[in-house]
Amino acid sequence: MKKTFELIHPKIKPARLIEAARRDVKKYLKRENRKLLPNDFDCWNFDCKFGPSEEKAEVILSSEISKCISEAEAESLKSFYLEILAKPGYKKSFAKLKALEED
Repeated sequence: MKKTFELIHPKIKPARLIEAARRDVKKYLKRENRKLLPNDFDCWNFDCKFGPSEEKAEVILSSEISKCISEAEAESLKSFYLEILAKPGYKKSFAKLKALEED
C-alpha cells in the first residue's frame, strides 16, 4: 500500500478523514495477514514509511502508524504519505528455536 491521504475536503471534516485513513490501514493489515505464507515462514512483517510527502517519508514501525497519523492530525497537515509493504518473516522465538535445532 503506497498512498497519500488527503485531509482537506470541502464537505468532510478532517477528523472523519483521519478515521477513514486509520480504517483503511487496519483493513489493509488484516487483509495482508490473512494471505498464505510461503513455506518456512511463520508471520508477515511490514516495512512502513510515513511522512508529509513521499520524498520526506521516514521509516517507522508498524506499531507506530496510529501515533504518526495522530501527529499529522495535531500538526494540521493537508495530507500525509503512508507506505506499507508486507514481507514474510519469522517471529523472534521461532527464529531462535530454528537456530537451536540447527546447532
